[in-house]
Amino acid sequence: MAVVTPQSCLRISPEYYGPLGELLLESYHHPEASIDELSNNCEIRRMTLLTGARERRIRAGEVELCVAEMGDPGRPTVVLLHGYPDSKEVWSEVAARLVGRFHVVAYDVRGHGRSTAPRPLRGGFTLEKLTDDFLAVADAVSPGAPVHLVGHDWGSVQAWEFTTVQRTRGRIASFTSMSGPSLDHFGHWIGKRMKRPTPRRVGQLLGQGARSWYVYLLHTPLLPELAWRGPLGKRWPRMLERAEKVPRGDYPTASLPSDAAHGAWLYRDNVRPRMRAPRPDAHAHAPVQVITPLEDRFLSERLHDELERWVPQLTRRTIQAGHWIPRTRPDRLASWIEEFVTSVESGRPPVAADGEHAERFGGQLALVTGAGSGIGRATALAFAAAGARVVVVDRNGEAAARTAESCRLRGAADAWAETVDVSDEQAMEKLADRVTTEYGVVDVLVNNAGIGLSGSFFDTTPEDWKKVLDVNLWGVIHGCRLFGRRMAERGQGGHIVNVASAAAYQPSRALPAYSTSKAAVLMLGECLRAELAGQGIGVTTVCPGIVNTAITSTARFAGADAREEKRLQQRAARLYGLRNYPPEKVARAILRAVTRNEAVVPVTPEARGARWLSRWAPRALRGLARMKPPM
Repeated sequence: MAVVTPQSCLRISPEYYGPLGELLLESYHHPEASIDELSNNCEIRRMTLLTGARERRIRAGEVELCVAEMGDPGRPTVVLLHGYPDSKEVWSEVAARLVGRFHVVAYDVRGHGRSTAPRPLRGGFTLEKLTDDFLAVADAVSPGAPVHLVGHDWGSVQAWEFTTVQRTRGRIASFTSMSGPSLDHFGHWIGKRMKRPTPRRVGQLLGQGARSWYVYLLHTPLLPELAWRGPLGKRWPRMLERAEKVPRGDYPTASLPSDAAHGAWLYRDNVRPRMRAPRPDAHAHAPVQVITPLEDRFLSERLHDELERWVPQLTRRTIQAGHWIPRTRPDRLASWIEEFVTSVESGRPPVAADGEHAERFGGQLALVTGAGSGIGRATALAFAAAGARVVVVDRNGEAAARTAESCRLRGAADAWAETVDVSDEQAMEKLADRVTTEYGVVDVLVNNAGIGLSGSFFDTTPEDWKKVLDVNLWGVIHGCRLFGRRMAERGQGGHIVNVASAAAYQPSRALPAYSTSKAAVLMLGECLRAELAGQGIGVTTVCPGIVNTAITSTARFAGADAREEKRLQQRAARLYGLRNYPPEKVARAILRAVTRNEAVVPVTPEARGARWLSRWAPRALRGLARMKPPM
């Protein structure tokens, strides 16, 4: 056994750096003690991925569990359960976002990280023994109050067991599940489709069977252990980075090969027994929130089709992401966990958005420019109704504030107002920095802000050209460049919507500057769509047509004096009012276009007609362009 000296303290583990003052102090009092003995006699603060965590050992039967605690123990306790082949450090980014509000606990499952493994391994990873481990941890970290469970992958599989067995009743306040079904529910799901096969059910079975290829391999003797301790263990971080877009860094930890080798027994000890004889009473005795990644390579979203049968208090959410969302979308998860836990603690029933497209946009961050009125306001409200968090941007601060308040009333997860002129490059840069720092990376950007300008080419001054291009084109460029770059750097996709106009492809003798600016926006969208497709970022150009908005009352008319311009504005407003196409229909088209990842979306019938003519009868469209508009 090694003897601890002041010098040897710094060599306890190559994974840790920083102050180990408590252990060093103990070494002076007990110079004859081994490192392991001293580690068990004091609570050591270690600089791990779980920054600021207090680590300790908790005995659970034949194993010792390494438990990390963060935050104030007097606050509600949130227990984070990791999956396969991870250790508790998979939660570091989520934990950092929760620690300000909760007492956050994460522990290494037996045989993983710095928790000891059972001997023998066979039979040492059953769900019954994992439940014993959880109860030991819960009794130690929250002896007087139930805990809120959060599980990913096999952490979720375990937590489903904890939340549905009688001996844990009263110890669990809520459960947030992601990428891991209950084995009992899964067994019943399979049984129902086997007993009453239909083409759809058979397709679901075959589809999930193909996704579960790795489960079969993990049941083979020795092969998983050899692979993980050999080439797979070395290549796994790079594979996660490429296939799942997990950011490069100090995750996964150096214990990965042994974690994965031991974790194979999670499958061997549990999957086949529960598939053959699932429990008939696997009903949840706590509120459950299910977060489903829609791009999960391993689990079909159809697995939760009949979940209401088992969960009386169920909240559903979806996210456009792959399997490893604790690493790729920690911001979104932390926000949903905080919202869910807070609602349970307050005694209010958890509520998820139920508006159109709520499963697609719930909890996402959408930023809409020109959202003080018209199409921008309607779009912000539509995202709010779908449960998104909304950043309302407008150069009119009062109008932006009114829209943000309406978004909160409409059902937005949250909404903020920002006063910015989109043509001001420096102001937009500050906005992008502020939004990213305070709210996170934008998931959906809607470049909607625009101004109208009518008049002949020779009546349009260089100042007129500069003003309309600064807002209509450069405002879009600033938004795409600043927010789109952050989407790309995050590596988790996103969507950009640029609001152009039917004037982008419908020439008019009365709109040379306006049409030019919108045509540029249309081509910019096409170019960006090609460039960003490989990064999972969609780009849509929306061409509304004649819509009843306030743009007509603020449009400029080149070559007209103030009195004449006022008359023309009023006339245009009356014509648009008679057409009376509501901006809410454009907003619905925008959300639908993002959901479908459409390229160009003409909205009104006249916009669609002009689009058709531009492609199939351009000469007729040029003839219409020569007509003088009514004055």
